[in-house]
Amino acid sequence: MKAPARPLFVATILLGSFLLFLVQPLVARLALPQLGGAPAVWNSAMLVYQALLLGGYAYAHAISRLTIRRQALIHLALMVVALVFLPIALADVPRPSGYEVFWVPLLLVATIGAPFFVVAAQAPLIQRWYAAEPAAGDPYWLYAASNIGSFAGLLSYPLLLEPNLPLAGQSIAWAAGYGVLIVCMALLAWTRWRTPDVAAQSPAEGEDAEPIGWRRIALWLALSAVPSGLMLSTTTHLTTDIVAMPLLWVLPLGLYLLSFVFAFNARSTLGFALARTAPTVVLLVGAMAMVSRGADGLSIAIAALLMLFVVATALHRRLYATRPEPARLTLFYLVMSAGGALGGLFAAIVAPLLFDWVWEHPLLVLAAAALLPQTPLVPWMDRLGLSARQRMLARLALVAGAAALGWWMTAAIGAQGDMTVHLLLLAIALLGVLALGNRWAFLAILLILMLARGGWTTLGESAAGIRERSYFGVYTVRQFDNPPTRVLSHGTTIHGRQFLDPERRDLPTSYYGPTSGVGLALSAADAIYGDNAQIGVIGLGTGTLACYREPGQRYTFYEIDPMVVDYSRNGVFTYLSDCAPDAQIHLGDARLELEAEPAQQYDILAVDAFSSDAIPLHLLTREAMHAYGRALKPDGLMLIHISNRYVNLRPVIAAHALENGWIALMRDDPGDPDRGISASYWVAIASDAVPMAKLLQSSPQTNWIELGDPRGPAWTDDFASILPYLDWDTILGDR
Repeated sequence: MKAPARPLFVATILLGSFLLFLVQPLVARLALPQLGGAPAVWNSAMLVYQALLLGGYAYAHAISRLTIRRQALIHLALMVVALVFLPIALADVPRPSGYEVFWVPLLLVATIGAPFFVVAAQAPLIQRWYAAEPAAGDPYWLYAASNIGSFAGLLSYPLLLEPNLPLAGQSIAWAAGYGVLIVCMALLAWTRWRTPDVAAQSPAEGEDAEPIGWRRIALWLALSAVPSGLMLSTTTHLTTDIVAMPLLWVLPLGLYLLSFVFAFNARSTLGFALARTAPTVVLLVGAMAMVSRGADGLSIAIAALLMLFVVATALHRRLYATRPEPARLTLFYLVMSAGGALGGLFAAIVAPLLFDWVWEHPLLVLAAAALLPQTPLVPWMDRLGLSARQRMLARLALVAGAAALGWWMTAAIGAQGDMTVHLLLLAIALLGVLALGNRWAFLAILLILMLARGGWTTLGESAAGIRERSYFGVYTVRQFDNPPTRVLSHGTTIHGRQFLDPERRDLPTSYYGPTSGVGLALSAADAIYGDNAQIGVIGLGTGTLACYREPGQRYTFYEIDPMVVDYSRNGVFTYLSDCAPDAQIHLGDARLELEAEPAQQYDILAVDAFSSDAIPLHLLTREAMHAYGRALKPDGLMLIHISNRYVNLRPVIAAHALENGWIALMRDDPGDPDRGISASYWVAIASDAVPMAKLLQSSPQTNWIELGDPRGPAWTDDFASILPYLDWDTILGDR
């Protein structure tokens, strides 16, 4: 092909993919005030994008039999029509509480569906147009280039676009990039305007057409569905049970995209090396797939991300090896996108409805292991000249040995024998490596590793019925004997603890103890506001704060998850029924509920609505603070819980206090483990000095400190970035 045309093809496919993956976090950020911060929101968004990608690929396949001239005219016309939906603005879709699993996809489709659809189609179309030139050669390498653009777009949003542009500016910038893409596509069409009809070269009419049966199509579906589902299940597993670090969702998707770069390149040495070592990596890291506790969270997270990248590269490399001739290119990408959508459907929709935990993750790890090439690293059976019967006995011996070592590992974990556990894990993994060459023996040893390394505990908790799953997360209710205590965990974070003995059953615990900031404020409510204080609480949890209620006070709770409300109404936790049985509970997003209610309702408003360690950004913006201030009486007190392992929220609240002229002090409570009280940070905010002075006078022995200086402007719905506030010492494990 002509030399000037090749760079144009590369630039256009890079730009289209860059825009495609830049718009995903942009729309999620735009919708954040309505979506909240649950990990499932991102999975729902990914499912929408995969479905739209499937639609775009189906459209590209449908028009691929037309002449390039007609393809270009149709596609450019659709791109121009999609301009009507730009710049991007959030669609107005009514929100039915309790149906978020369906509402979130509908909202995203209505917001970005048309532009995303036409941009999604450009990758297969560009490759087909490229291959139409007889001298062009194999077009599949362009897909690797496409994923470089996707990877760059994904990372550019949190690193460049979000910190430097407000949402309106981000939408305009994306629209400008879309306009450039239209021009590039028009130029590509011009380079192929006189190319012979693609329809005349259709494989359906060619004598030498390559036959593609259903077995091969099924393989394409499996090889694309499993990595896609594994990417989402890894995101859910890490953010739910291992380490709920902000922005962690970017990494699995980025590595998934990067895997195509090395897979769709036959000469990639790294791709070959990753595919060769993939079974070993799955044995070593897949063993952690059933772990449901957050110990050594960051190291497990890094290992899980490494496994995702290695496995995705290996499976996509096998997918690439089975690719058809260029004339069948659009069918190949259509099936591949269908597989990706199926994987997303399973992980984002089916699994949350079907499972009480993230069981999709170990299932997908096993499915990935079943699809990996079974090439022995060391062909020891061949070298020993074993017969078929001897090979079978040898494999049975390997599985039996792994089972024995797995039983030992389970006992060692219970005895806290860390070094023993690591050595046993390596020994069982070695047996798995020796079993390579027989798929079922390999899978059996991998399953033994999963069960031994925490799987039995996770299975036992599911069998005991102590765990439930909603759209907003996985909740586990554990009971302990010394002292008799019931604890609610949401992912990696304890959301409430209640003593079971009658004498202490109504004592506030965890982050809400009498010496916490919120405990001090609620205990002083009568002293500050008299006998009829009106109290609002955002985030119900186990209902602990209800037991600060005094006669005459009215408590109102705001909770987004019906499952959390059921824990109090069904008597699993009795704080609410014991102390404030007449308290009102508003089900829905607290910010939206407050904005729809009358102003100046509350004397004290406590804000505690974090999901595990994830930050619900929309609850800490200027607009959210305005909603809280509107709900408070002029002399009201606002209490905000800012305890977090990974984000320093003090400067964020300081910026809001400075902007509004508020008085803000923080209570750093060290906690008391013997009394079930956790360390916590609560910030008290007031626009009137009198209630703050009364709060300090009511607890003269406690220490309230200044927040310090802000690091930047106050967060808004339109402009906010979490990056400047990440605590890298904690993230990197330095302390």
